[in-house]
Amino acid sequence: SISSMTSPKINQKTNSDRRQLKNIALFSDDDEPSLGKSLTHVPIAQIVLPPKQPRRYFDAEKMQSLIESVKKEGILQPILVRPLDGKYELVAGERRYRAALEAQLAEIPIISKILSDEEASQYALIENLQREDLNAIEETEGILELLAIKLNLPTEEVISRLNQIANTKRGITDNVVRNEEIQIIEEVFKQLGRLSAESFRTHRLSLLKLPSELLNAIRQGKIEYTKVKEIAKVRDETLRIQLLEEAIENNLSLSEIKKQVAAFRLPSDTTSPKSQIQIITHRLNQAKLWEKDKKAWKKVEGLLEKIEKVLSETQTNTSLQKEKIAEIDRTILNEIS
Repeated sequence: SISSMTSPKINQKTNSDRRQLKNIALFSDDDEPSLGKSLTHVPIAQIVLPPKQPRRYFDAEKMQSLIESVKKEGILQPILVRPLDGKYELVAGERRYRAALEAQLAEIPIISKILSDEEASQYALIENLQREDLNAIEETEGILELLAIKLNLPTEEVISRLNQIANTKRGITDNVVRNEEIQIIEEVFKQLGRLSAESFRTHRLSLLKLPSELLNAIRQGKIEYTKVKEIAKVRDETLRIQLLEEAIENNLSLSEIKKQVAAFRLPSDTTSPKSQIQIITHRLNQAKLWEKDKKAWKKVEGLLEKIEKVLSETQTNTSLQKEKIAEIDRTILNEIS
């Protein structure tokens, strides 16, 4: 059945939800019986991975849990494959396939369906986009790839089309996008039922330009993308990574992160005295040497005492200068009077 090849989230969808996904997922009313008839078991060695899979990160803990389940009960839901060059290329069900490999199963249940390259890519993308643990980066990349397939364009051109449509609606440029392409784009977002094309363009595409450490943190489900977008405002790489680690370790709220970003957001010249003080202060707070390394903190305390002494001397000198100036002013006033 269809439920055998879909993710848990799709299994929970109603029939009306399934029908809503037909156009985009290539489902049809006749699919279930035809897929059911092609259910069989094959040697796992006959399964090959496609050159590109939409899913790039697998949670280690959840993966181990699935492996233990497979060892005890086997693969309960068949994977979806297509016949290719005497073997079977995986279309959907990569976690189950990898778990079967780790569990050293000799055979694996499959549903085999003849699919073109485009159809196979769409099936894989749709299954991935319906995952419960889908993160913002994978969702953004998946939608972008799906649009590229539907429009038969490179992903860069898809982004360009989205920008052109937005500019046309604002009256900035004339409509240079074909109505057919606009309809395809709107239909994809309607079928997915998550984001509008404009929301995707303004809030999601920018995520793909984030520094690698921020991208990986979102991919691995360590932190929400809204928090990462705020952390990305910190230009200095060292500070940015430190704040990211602190946000993950202490589960900082978005408002707490915003306060930290505002406290040490640096100008472009990180060699300025103000920037250097901000960097050192933040690094000291991050290091927490007073808790983690008492010996090192003793050295820092000595340096802080020297800084305090310099500041005190400066303030004393300033006070003396002010007193001398005041005395001169009084003398002048006495002479005038």
